[in-house]
Amino acid sequence: MYEALTPVSEMLSRNLDMLCHQPLLVCGLLEDDLPGLLAAHGPAPRVFTTDFRYFQWLSSHNDMQPEFGAAPTATPAAGLLLLMPKAKAEAHYLLAACLPLLPPGAPVFIAGDNKGGVKAAPKLLAPWCEQVNKVDSARRASLYQAVLSRPAPAFAADDWVGRYPLEEEHLTVCTLPGVFSADHLDAGTRLLLNNAGALHGRVLDFGCGAGVIGASLLKRNPGIELEQIDINALALAASRLTLAENGLQAKVYPSDGLGEVQGHFDCIISNPPFHAGLKTFYDTTETLLCDAKRYLKPGGSLLLVANAFLPYPDLIEQGFGHCETLAANGRFKIYRATA
Repeated sequence: MYEALTPVSEMLSRNLDMLCHQPLLVCGLLEDDLPGLLAAHGPAPRVFTTDFRYFQWLSSHNDMQPEFGAAPTATPAAGLLLLMPKAKAEAHYLLAACLPLLPPGAPVFIAGDNKGGVKAAPKLLAPWCEQVNKVDSARRASLYQAVLSRPAPAFAADDWVGRYPLEEEHLTVCTLPGVFSADHLDAGTRLLLNNAGALHGRVLDFGCGAGVIGASLLKRNPGIELEQIDINALALAASRLTLAENGLQAKVYPSDGLGEVQGHFDCIISNPPFHAGLKTFYDTTETLLCDAKRYLKPGGSLLLVANAFLPYPDLIEQGFGHCETLAANGRFKIYRATA
């Protein structure tokens, strides 16, 4: 899954002398064994990731102990390497969380795909660094280097929480940078909620994002036992905040697909992930559609919203033997299948 070096890491491999003077704190869009490459040529880096899949993979493939969560632990770091995430807002967030751990004079590096926002590195670092230099460019990727010249203020997680109302449900949604549906309810989720109907028993919100679906279901069906899973730590944190903001309760935990899920459900409901990094991403949803029936009680249902052009009905039929289209508009369709 993460075995081959990405073009960004291949470019970084030309700069190991610069990157391996000190144990760097590495975070952002980690998609390969760049930490292992750095460790082989210098002091082992400290790795912080918001991606549970990557956390599990790296934990099992070398002796490092990566950190998984919405922010790194408050342990001082000697330098920082940020691999540019897809969302610029998330890059701002990660810098705000990590730079306070560095002393003045510490090196700061930002690397990424040239089409992925890395060219914004000078602006991103301007509040804390006098000069930001582009030190390499290859494989359609670039590396920027700077020195921390002004101490970064202590990280305050609450400053990064956004909120917007769901007036129909009388709910407030809490969001964090980079989390899906960060500042408004997307049209697909609205269509799903409008067609979910009454639910009962044990319900799984798969790929919970900011917790919109789960909170809405709890408000409409207060008797359900809700579990919310996501691969992204910022999404999990946002879901917990949304629940707390609205006086609701659910079990929220990280899971790569259904890997950490136990037992059987009366309903699995999802607006599943469609993009990962800079690439269109279907694998997680395809696995869900193939495996969901094994996690449902007899008579339990899978309820899904998806872009109308995606070939999900065929996959649902392969897993369940049937697929019902509950609703559709010009862009989205709601699918249901029963175990």
